[in-house]
Amino acid sequence: AGREQDDVVVPTSGGRYDVHLRTRQRVAVYWEEEVAEVRRCTWFYKGDKDNKFIPYSESFSEELEEAYMIAVTLGEWKKKLESPNREVIILHNPKLMVHYHPVASSDDWVSTPTEQGRPRTVKRGVENIAVEIPNGEPVQIDHLVFVVHGIGPACDIRFRSIVQCVNDFRNVSLSMLQAHFKKAQEQQQVGRVEFLPVNWHSSLHSTGVDVDLERITLPSINRLRHFINDTILDVFFYNSSTYCQTIVDTVASEMNRLHQLFLQRNPQFKGGVSIAGHSLGSLILFDLLTNQKADPEEDEHCAQGPRTTSGMGGIEEVKEILKKLELSDYCDVFEKEKMDRQALFLCTEKNLKEMGIPLGPRMKILHYISSKTEMKVWSLSQHGDSSEDVRNCQYRDVGLGQVSANYPQLNYKPTIFFAFGSPIGMFLTVRGVKRIDPNYSLPTCKGFFNIYHPFDPVAYRIEPMIVPDLEFEPMLLPHHKGRKRMHLELKEGLTRMSVDLKNNLLGSLRVAWQSFTRSPVPALETGSTEAEAEAEAGTEKQPDTKPEEPSAAVKEETPLINVGRLNGGNRIDYVLQEKPIESFNEYLFALQGHLCYWESEDTVLLVLKEIYQTQGITPDQPLPGSQ
Repeated sequence: AGREQDDVVVPTSGGRYDVHLRTRQRVAVYWEEEVAEVRRCTWFYKGDKDNKFIPYSESFSEELEEAYMIAVTLGEWKKKLESPNREVIILHNPKLMVHYHPVASSDDWVSTPTEQGRPRTVKRGVENIAVEIPNGEPVQIDHLVFVVHGIGPACDIRFRSIVQCVNDFRNVSLSMLQAHFKKAQEQQQVGRVEFLPVNWHSSLHSTGVDVDLERITLPSINRLRHFINDTILDVFFYNSSTYCQTIVDTVASEMNRLHQLFLQRNPQFKGGVSIAGHSLGSLILFDLLTNQKADPEEDEHCAQGPRTTSGMGGIEEVKEILKKLELSDYCDVFEKEKMDRQALFLCTEKNLKEMGIPLGPRMKILHYISSKTEMKVWSLSQHGDSSEDVRNCQYRDVGLGQVSANYPQLNYKPTIFFAFGSPIGMFLTVRGVKRIDPNYSLPTCKGFFNIYHPFDPVAYRIEPMIVPDLEFEPMLLPHHKGRKRMHLELKEGLTRMSVDLKNNLLGSLRVAWQSFTRSPVPALETGSTEAEAEAEAGTEKQPDTKPEEPSAAVKEETPLINVGRLNGGNRIDYVLQEKPIESFNEYLFALQGHLCYWESEDTVLLVLKEIYQTQGITPDQPLPGSQ
């Protein structure tokens, strides 16, 4: 029984770490991390510069305890105890025990303990130690979110890892739940949301590519070149078919592994799963999601139009294409694989190779597919054709120009996809995507939010690609304290005031000009009254137009704009409010703008609000400007 007790494993930190009592080690469950030491604390010390008591190692604590018990039993105090590194502890009495620093030198002029500077205070036991032991996280987990990082190993301006940044994001979520979902927590409707990091950078750079890069990297400005190799080049790696495959395989397999491990450790979990990506991580997730396969019964909801024609009709259409390409000999192969027109357009070189199609015919088919797709996209953008073929082409439009890779399937259907500081819009445009079909939605994920800081140099909008003919502002993300930041309100107030002053001044000048240009004929009383009436009308016309401005502003806050089905008919682009200090210089805070999401209460609150909205749970107070 004693041996079994030695092998006890205790889950801690919300189940993300296991503590092995026998070896006194704390081991990360979901990610790789250096094993941490766990101490059973009985003796502590505290110096002048320390703000808390620090525990001694267990072995040294045992020595101190033994000396203490001897002193208590025999009543012999002023015991001196020396540790292996020559630190001296003197037990004067039960209430006065001191710890002196090790002696600096070992010559004949050794100073006495009292001359070695201020001693540390030594304490036995935890009584009267003012330590705030956290209550821990709620046991109930309502939802699981996987978070994928962007370029490089560091994720914020302090060069912290994705694990540390996601820890911050999780901590902010716990405080936001207490502040905004207090009623639901009291009614035990809400527990917490678990956020788990997904790391792909280490897998990519463990392929040996760093060694190859090192060989060709110039020796000058070494640190800058090393930084570029470790971070910026990740974008180029993702646009290489070889390394793109490594990245998408790593992200998908890691998310599937984490999902399976989480369910094993939390068998009672019944919640949904969402995914979030920062920077390049959001693009990786977007490409993965566009290549997921929906269940046949859900195809009608994917807004692709009819995904399959009648079986024989589709195969006959493929035969016509093959005949046109002078490849009729392979009709039987395509018929055997039940390949219709739509399936043909989704084929990759790897698929055709697996079907046994030789290189020459393979090239002809792939060239035909790419040329037809590009031609239809161009025709769509130029003429606005809305035929069935063009709608199908628009559906494939989103995947146009993607790196040729075999995108893996996820073991679950994400509820919502959150993109932070995302370059998705820019990459789609560079790939040749003119616009996104308003009827398009991700095959297995019905929610999509594009969240960005206004000064983020990497972020791009999505909605103008769906509604290109209409200019409109993104949704302003409400402040977590329920109002606009004061400097933004002041800026809007000043803008409104300047417009009013300008209108009033123009109105006064117009009246003065009219009276100045009037004919100099002596005016009758009636004429003068008419002039006064005109002047009054001129000055009164301006206030009449003023009520229209607030109504426009109201419309701007709750715009009735159809942005398609990519987010279930709801708005997609959400912009954070910049802080007062950030508004002084946009360029100075550009980098900070791209790395601010991990500790942004406004971002976290939107994520929580949308997640719990799928469960029918709303915040205690509805946030202004929220949907």
